[in-house]
Amino acid sequence: MLPNVPKVELHVHLEGTAPPELIQRLAARNRLRLPERLLNEHGRFHYGDFLDFLRTYDLAASVIRTGEDYRDITYEYLRACAGEGAVYVELTASPDHAALVGLSDEEHLEGVAQGIRDASREHGIEGRILISAVRNFGLEQALRVARYAASLPHPYVVGFSMAGDEAGHPVDGFAEAYEIAAASGLGCTVHAGEWSGPESVRAATRLPVTRIDHGVRAIEDPWLVAELADRGFVLNTCPTSNVVLGVFDGFEAHPLPRLRDAGVRLTLGSDDPPYFGATIGGEYAVCAVQFGFSDDDLLTITRTAIDAAFCEDALKADLHARVPATTA
Repeated sequence: MLPNVPKVELHVHLEGTAPPELIQRLAARNRLRLPERLLNEHGRFHYGDFLDFLRTYDLAASVIRTGEDYRDITYEYLRACAGEGAVYVELTASPDHAALVGLSDEEHLEGVAQGIRDASREHGIEGRILISAVRNFGLEQALRVARYAASLPHPYVVGFSMAGDEAGHPVDGFAEAYEIAAASGLGCTVHAGEWSGPESVRAATRLPVTRIDHGVRAIEDPWLVAELADRGFVLNTCPTSNVVLGVFDGFEAHPLPRLRDAGVRLTLGSDDPPYFGATIGGEYAVCAVQFGFSDDDLLTITRTAIDAAFCEDALKADLHARVPATTA
C-alpha cells in the first residue's frame, strides 16, 4: 500500500473501525448475544441504505461495553494503520454511544487514551481524539457533548465533530454547540455535503470550522468550490465510502480530482473501514490507481493533513519531519 508514502487520517469513526470479528469477540467477552441482523450470511455487516447503515452501526456499538473494549478497538485500529504506513490518526469518538450502554465519559475516554498510548509505544503511530456529537440524537445531546468536550481538558482530545443523519438534521440547528466547542479552543469539523447537497456545505462554512468531513457535493456549485479554495477549508474526503454507499456511481464519477484541480485542500479518510471494505492505505491507493495521483501528489495530501490536524504544534513538527520531500 504505497509504502514510500507516510499516511495521515483525519476522518474515521472509532466504533466504526471494529471489524465483525472484533465485535463478535467483544460480545462474547461481555456475555452478550450478537444483535439480530447485524451480520449477513458471509459474516459481514448487513445494511441497505445510509439510514440502515446508521442503525447497523448502532447495533454493533451496543456490544462495546467497557473501557477495555474501547482500548482494544483503538489499539487494534492504530496497529493496522501503522502496518500501512500511517503516522497519525484522529479518531472520532462518540460519548453518546458509550453513554447508551451505561459507560461513563471518564471510562470511555480513558479506554481510548490507553489504546493510543499502547499503539504509540509499540508501533510508533500517534493518535488524537475528536469528541463527536450525533446530530440525530438531537440538539440537547449535542450541547451536552460540546460542553463535555469543552470542559476537559485532556491532552489527547483536540477537536469537536458532528456526524449522523445530515439530511434529516441540517447543520444550521447546531450552531450553539459549535460556538461552545470553538470558544474552548478545540478544533472543529462537521459532516456536510455527503447526503445533502452544496447548501449543506455552505451552511457548514458559517460555523467556526476549518475542516469539513466529506464536503464533496460542493462540486455541484462552482461558486462554492471557489469559496472553499479561497478560504482554505480542508475537505476530509472518503472516496470508497462515497462509492459503496452510492453517493457517486463509481470512482470515475467521484469529484475528488476536480476539487483538487480547483485548489481545494483535501485529505483522505476511511470513514467506517470494515463497513465499506476500506483502509487508509486503500484510500491512498484509490487516488493512485483510480485518479492517477503520483506519489508526490499523495505526499502533498499527507502534508495537508498534518497542517490541518488539530494536534499540538510540536507533534505537527515531528510528523512533518517523518514525511520526505519526495519519493523519487
